[in-house]
Amino acid sequence: MYAVVETGGKQYRVEKGTLIRVEKLDVPVGEKVVFERVVLASNEGKVLAGPEAEKVKVEGTVVRQGKGGKIIVFKYKPKKGYHRKQGHRQLFTEIRVEKISGGPRAGKAKKDKAEAEAEAETA
Repeated sequence: MYAVVETGGKQYRVEKGTLIRVEKLDVPVGEKVVFERVVLASNEGKVLAGPEAEKVKVEGTVVRQGKGGKIIVFKYKPKKGYHRKQGHRQLFTEIRVEKISGGPRAGKAKKDKAEAEAEAETA
């Protein structure tokens, strides 16, 4: 089973056990994070999107907080003596996905149980 979650203006395809780096979240290391903005979810060929996918929740644990690699921003205007050099390191949060719940599997199990009860009543 996999899901596509949106956080920090970006989308990430995740499965159970996946380690992802997202834009910095104000959550301490070791705490749980729940991604409720799920764009798409899939299990065994069945795909949920739109309002159905919003019922799916993705839970993870914060592994670490950190800074990415340095990026150099260099501005230059020829013949004017203007040049500016600046470095930037983007902050990130690393998250391990623990559980994807409420997907097609959960709905299917409820339907199977309801069908089994209906057959038991008619028999």
